Amino acid sequence: MSENNFIKFEDGFFVDTDYADSFRKLGLTSIDAVFNFQGDENLHKSNMAKHRSRLKFDLADTGKTLFLKRYNHVPKSTQLKNWISRKNKASTADYDRLPTYELKPAGIDTPKTVAYGSQWGSIFAKRSFIFMENVEGGISLEEKLPEYFYDINFPSRHKLRCEFINKLADFTRKFHDTGYRHRDYYLCHIFFVDKKDFCLIDMHRSFKPGFSSERYRIKDITQLHYSSPGDLISQADRLRFFLRYRGKDRPDESDREFLRKVKRKAWRVAMHDIKHDREVPFAK
Repeated sequence: MSENNFIKFEDGFFVDTDYADSFRKLGLTSIDAVFNFQGDENLHKSNMAKHRSRLKFDLADTGKTLFLKRYNHVPKSTQLKNWISRKNKASTADYDRLPTYELKPAGIDTPKTVAYGSQWGSIFAKRSFIFMENVEGGISLEEKLPEYFYDINFPSRHKLRCEFINKLADFTRKFHDTGYRHRDYYLCHIFFVDKKDFCLIDMHRSFKPGFSSERYRIKDITQLHYSSPGDLISQADRLRFFLRYRGKDRPDESDREFLRKVKRKAWRVAMHDIKHDREVPFAK
C-alpha cells in the first residue's frame, strides 16, 4: 500500500483513488461527515471505551463491505502513552494503518485501508478515523476452523490438520520476526482466507516493544493458546505449533520454560474469566 494511491479530500482526510467516487456519492467528503455517518450496522460492544466507535456498511456501487473505526477525543494520557510505547507521535486511528507498511512487504496480510484521517489540536489529536475493506473470502478462526477439525471422517484429516498448524505457526513466526507484537492475538483476529492464507486484523494495539519483546511474545502466544478451543485443538496440535514456531524438532529447557510461562499466564486469565462466568476456550 502506498500513500501515492490516496487523494486528499480536505486537510487530514485521505481516500484511496479507487473509492473516491463512492465516498462522494455517500457525502463522505469531510471529517465532520465521517463522524456524523451512521453506516448500516453499529458494532458497539459493552466494554468498548466511550471515545471509540465502529460501523459496518456496504458500498452498493462496488459490492464491497467496509468497516469504519472512529476515535473521538481520546484521553490525552492514553495518547501520550501510545506515543511513548510506539516511539511515534500519531493519531490513534493511524496505529491501525502504519504497521501495514512494514507487515505487507514481510508477507503478513492485513485489511486494505481505503480512507483515513485525523484532526489535531495544538498538541493532541482531537479525532481520527480509518476505513478498511472487509476480508473477502475470509472467516475468523474463532468463528470457524477448517472442516477437518470437526469431521473425524474428513479425507486426509491428520495431514490437513498438520499442514494448517504448521502454516499458522509459520505465519505467527513471520509476524514476530518483524519485531511487532499484536497484544490481541486471539483467534478472532486471525482470518483464514479462501482456505489457504491468513490475514491479521485489528492492528491498533500492535507495536515494537524493544527490550520487553519477549514478554509480549509470550503474551501473543498465550492469547492464541487461550482462544484455541480445547475440544478441537489437541495438546499434540499445540506442541506441533510451538515446535514449528521455534523451528525445532523437540523442545529444550528454554522451550519448556517458555511453555510453562504461557500456561501459567493462560490460567491466571482463566481464573478471572471463570469468576465472571465467562467461557475459557482452551479448557473445554
